[in-house]
Amino acid sequence: MAMESARTTEKEEGPRVKQFSVFLPNKVGALLDVVKLLNDHHVEVLAVSVQDSADAAIVRLVVSDPESVHDLFTAGDVAFSTCELVVIELKDGAAQLGKVLTALLMAEVNIHGSNSLLTHPRGNTALALHVEDTECACAVLRSHGFRILSQGDISR
Repeated sequence: MAMESARTTEKEEGPRVKQFSVFLPNKVGALLDVVKLLNDHHVEVLAVSVQDSADAAIVRLVVSDPESVHDLFTAGDVAFSTCELVVIELKDGAAQLGKVLTALLMAEVNIHGSNSLLTHPRGNTALALHVEDTECACAVLRSHGFRILSQGDISR
């Protein structure tokens, strides 16, 4: 039984969810071009957020196949960066948001950004968080009864 608990969370859950931050010109149709590129390669956008300014926009994407998207963006000379997210299943939907935030506050884990997923893994709401300390956030949220989702859980 001791060997069971020695397994890493990465092995138990699978690969973490990756977010792409794409730098686009702030012009009509720029986001559509990126979504069409992804759809043409059978990649679904699972979450999206846009932060724009006068000249440029940062589009944050969670996708169904991050490895393919990394290759597509690199080959297509699309400016991007990546980061890992903590994706939490919220069985009771929005009613659990306060519990999530309280748990992270008590552990002093800073949140840099968040997205709700467009899909509902296992029929439940899911919240993606970009946090300062991924490992701490996962441990704290698990200890409060939340299920941490992997890339495999959210991809179809």
